[in-house]
Amino acid sequence: MNSKKLIRRAVCLASAAVLSVSAIAMFAGCTTDRPEITITYTFNGKDYAVDYTLSRKSAPQTVQHFIELADAGYYNGLCIHNYSSAYLYSGGYTYENGELVEKQYFSSVADLDLTQSVFNVSDEDNPVPLNTVYGEFKANGVTVSGSRYTHTAGALVMYYADKGNDGTRVATIRSSDGEMQYNCEYKYNSATSLFYTFTGTQNTDRDATYCVFGMASDYENQMTGDDGLLTAIEDYTSGLGEDQSFTEEVTMRINTDDPFDSVRNAKLSETFEVPVEPIVIKSVVVNKY
Repeated sequence: MNSKKLIRRAVCLASAAVLSVSAIAMFAGCTTDRPEITITYTFNGKDYAVDYTLSRKSAPQTVQHFIELADAGYYNGLCIHNYSSAYLYSGGYTYENGELVEKQYFSSVADLDLTQSVFNVSDEDNPVPLNTVYGEFKANGVTVSGSRYTHTAGALVMYYADKGNDGTRVATIRSSDGEMQYNCEYKYNSATSLFYTFTGTQNTDRDATYCVFGMASDYENQMTGDDGLLTAIEDYTSGLGEDQSFTEEVTMRINTDDPFDSVRNAKLSETFEVPVEPIVIKSVVVNKY
């Protein structure tokens, strides 16, 4: 079979997967441009439910990817592995017996039927789905007409690990036209399960390189209100002694199970500010598809 036929087949399979999942949601009677989810965080023995509204219109593939992982229970039990005053990074690590442990994404999702939008075409006759998601932001050639979510307080953002100077190229499928796009930068199409909630005031510079696909629906009450997660963290921190810190620096190797040898063998690392008192994702539940 020639490469064009194989690519057409890959496109058809991806489209079919999208239709299949969409059909399930439709039969459930809750298809919408703005899906709703609840992320329940556990901190210091108490649960904090935070509701988010997603934007299927401006980031359809990112939303689909996130929902599929959530429905598979992928996020349950993972932790906030990097904490700062403006970012709650999560989606890739657990905190076990005082140690930060990476969840191996690619092996973990191998048996999941994820909708595919990124392909390894180093052998054009054999496009290989990568289980990553197409980067729906400006630096990756995406423009969205009308309003979309930006980096303001409560933004839910898909994140990807640093790939250094790696120049690996992949093919992508954009949901708007269903056509295979070649020679795309892997770093911009490499998001797996990592995401963060932005808790700062504004940082719209990041909108160009990271996909904001959701927003906290009741940020003032559920995050910064009297019973909110950020308030609980602030209260806990204020009770620490002068020689105590809420976080500790932990340096971790990244991209350890990346499908590309050049990325994996670069042996890149990042230093995280890991909360000493763990902030754990108890569950991610889709309330409205």
